[in-house]
Amino acid sequence: MAHSVRGVVARSKGAPVTVESILVPDPGPGEVLVRVRACGVCHTDLHYREGAINDGYPFLLGHEAAGTVAAVGPNVTDLQSGDAVVIAWRDPCGSCRSCRRGRPWYCFASRNATQRMTLGDGTPLAAALGIGAFSELTLVAAGQAVRIDPAARPEAAGLIGCGIMAGFGAAVHTGGAARGDTVAVYGCGGVGNAAIAGAAFVGARRVIGVDIDPRKLEWARRLGATDTVDASTTDPVAAIRALTDGHGADLVVEAVGTPATYRQAFFSRDHAGTLVLVGVPNPTAQVELPLAEVFGRGGALKSSWYGDCLPSRDFPILIDLYRRGRLDLDAFVSETIGLDDVETAFARMERGEVLRSVVVL
Repeated sequence: MAHSVRGVVARSKGAPVTVESILVPDPGPGEVLVRVRACGVCHTDLHYREGAINDGYPFLLGHEAAGTVAAVGPNVTDLQSGDAVVIAWRDPCGSCRSCRRGRPWYCFASRNATQRMTLGDGTPLAAALGIGAFSELTLVAAGQAVRIDPAARPEAAGLIGCGIMAGFGAAVHTGGAARGDTVAVYGCGGVGNAAIAGAAFVGARRVIGVDIDPRKLEWARRLGATDTVDASTTDPVAAIRALTDGHGADLVVEAVGTPATYRQAFFSRDHAGTLVLVGVPNPTAQVELPLAEVFGRGGALKSSWYGDCLPSRDFPILIDLYRRGRLDLDAFVSETIGLDDVETAFARMERGEVLRSVVVL
């Protein structure tokens, strides 16, 4: 039986999203039906609306979500109705060459629901990142639904599904931030501030947030930055070096994704320091660096894919940290809104007015 529910749909490139009746099927083998309770408004959803991901319209948007299992399909044994879950956009297969090498975040056969959700007239919807959670119900592969402590606020918990995990993991997993390190983060939006929170959590002695927006720098200080640099008025490379005894940072996380900020981040490293790119670049962007500097500085230039995480392992860990007061997920929630407010939330996000708007259903 198909369930008729309300969902946020992007029908064509650049057009405002609409809230429409959509049809969500009952779960088949290996699938679960999730009643969405909260879903963050992420830049990736805007990228889908703008056609920057692909042109597979119409899209059912939303992917940074928490909810409860409404029903499970055949062969699903580790979830049951009523379980609190955060939805992951990766469900590693466990058997491809990447999974076998211990890199499940690069899985070549990550799973999604086999059945498609549709518009009322039967037109198939492409679910954003295989989730489509700006909807009262959504259908996902069972492995995408990660069971969590039901006491966690869904408005905060859902953010782990994308931005928090990406940023925290970029600093801690990919970058290997450790006690006593100096860490600089370019871009203090949701992902960058999650990297700041991760660096602070592991005990970095100096955590430097870099942005051009004073509001974002204030958020960075709240989430663990010991220092902030306004790159609109100050050379950030010089400022980071001044804050690190002239050396540069042990780890620099670039959470913007532009050639200019990547170059700045590259030159902000200490000798043999690590640079991690987690900001999503425009597909046409290119960066030019002096090869002698790449060689001479040593260290590592990395990119971080989903914070190098294994959702089934890492989501519950971050929820535990949140529940124990060691990771302030509530600080990322700027406002709660309804499904009808997503288009307005996109505009607020583009103006830098919010860290995260969260749709509550």
